[in-house]
Amino acid sequence: MTYDVAQISELIKNRRSVFPKNYSGERVADEVITEMLENANWAPTHKMTEPWRFTIFCDEGIEVFANYQAERYLKSAGKNPDKEKIKKLKSKPLMCSHIISIGMKRNKSIPKMEEIAAVAAAVQNMHLTATAHGVGCYWSTGGVTYDKKANSFFDIGEKDLLMGFLYIGMPKQGKWPKGKRKAIDKKVRWIKK
Repeated sequence: MTYDVAQISELIKNRRSVFPKNYSGERVADEVITEMLENANWAPTHKMTEPWRFTIFCDEGIEVFANYQAERYLKSAGKNPDKEKIKKLKSKPLMCSHIISIGMKRNKSIPKMEEIAAVAAAVQNMHLTATAHGVGCYWSTGGVTYDKKANSFFDIGEKDLLMGFLYIGMPKQGKWPKGKRKAIDKKVRWIKK
């Protein structure tokens, strides 16, 4: 089996975070989202635990997500909630076509780091699939990501891990970010003897 390595390398090098403020408002086809999820399911997974768990919000579900985050923040903020934060929690999701919550189902027989890595690999598969379709994504760990009381809303258990949200939308014309990386030789050490 052979693949076009140059094309795969080009896809990897062009994967970028495209932020909601740069989305056009055009709806991403559900078939693209389904393909992203199917490809996520093929990420490497130790002992075949397949720890990734996703909840997809779209259409009116986006408002459900936005309102939930704002309500959770208000419950935890105390007497002086930040009005700008509430506004952002409610408005940023509305810029998206879809939002996917990223959860990790905890399996105690596997080191936690390996399960986290598996979920991250699944998200990379989704992000690469989106890039191949010209769809923008942004993995956010804001909002209710670290609020353990939010787990049940995203259909994961109390011992599971909410790892953030994949914001998805069609980029505005000309808004695909340019990439830059420092040379790999500054980050690698070879030992041959």
